[in-house]
Amino acid sequence: YGEVTADGKGVKLNNGVIHPLIGYGTYKVGFVPASSNSADVPGHDPDQDPRDIIKDALASGYRYIDCAQFYGNESMVGDAIKTSGVPREELFLASKVWGDKMYEGKAAILAQLETTLASLQTDYLDLYLIHWPVPGHHVKAYQVLEEVVASGKVKSIGISNYTIEDYQELEPHLKIVPVVNQIEVNPFLYRPKTLSYFASKGVVTQSYRALRQGKGMSDATVQAIAAKLGKTPSQILGRFCVQRGVVLVAKSSKKARMEENMAVFDFAIPDDDMATLDKLTTPENLQEFKALYDKCVVRDTPLQSSGEGIKAVVTLD
Repeated sequence: YGEVTADGKGVKLNNGVIHPLIGYGTYKVGFVPASSNSADVPGHDPDQDPRDIIKDALASGYRYIDCAQFYGNESMVGDAIKTSGVPREELFLASKVWGDKMYEGKAAILAQLETTLASLQTDYLDLYLIHWPVPGHHVKAYQVLEEVVASGKVKSIGISNYTIEDYQELEPHLKIVPVVNQIEVNPFLYRPKTLSYFASKGVVTQSYRALRQGKGMSDATVQAIAAKLGKTPSQILGRFCVQRGVVLVAKSSKKARMEENMAVFDFAIPDDDMATLDKLTTPENLQEFKALYDKCVVRDTPLQSSGEGIKAVVTLD
């Protein structure tokens, strides 16, 4: 679903930029958002310094760092980067603007971008995304992102959690085609129609929850394929993404696991095993996705109480 570079470790975006094929996700590092779907589950051991976790990721070789306003920890990430010794030009820094600012409008989005830049202690982002397609507001919000590209404060822009129908709303207004759409991708939520659609538009897919928040690693099918190939379940789930040119956003607070998650470039999953993994997506999983989508497109906005504008039907597969 993406044009992978010759070394197999990057994917070419529609603006010519090379995006690392694997990155580190900072969600729940040092901060758990109050409106998180799993607010009662901490992101790491309480005795771990979140800055050290980020520095461990950088030391393990991660250069694409996936951030967001919603994650509430960009200052910690900025501090960790500053003290890591890794030059800014080696990094691919991404962030996302949350629904509350999108609902408030242009001035709020621009102010949030400045907050993110200051927190991350940088004068530009490599990538800035719309976090969720807030009904009635996401198109105008994306147009604000288009405007800031010319300022040099954002190199590339994209979207996250868009369905085909959301993109069809946005497409007639585009001046800059999004470079990526970040969605959940794993064998338990594999949506080939959606992935193929965005690829046809020149939009690379980024995957979050590739490990299904750790639950995917205990699946018997995943474990059997891992045993056959002499790999770990997390490596099978990571390879499932990168083998298809889908950017993998890996997340762990343990350095050994970070390194394990990075080791997905020295093997391939045979086609028959990929086909087996493809079949792990159930109708129930697709309905679970729709319920989460309905909740998140209006979360932390005044639309939350009414549900106004939430699409009754979207392409699930």
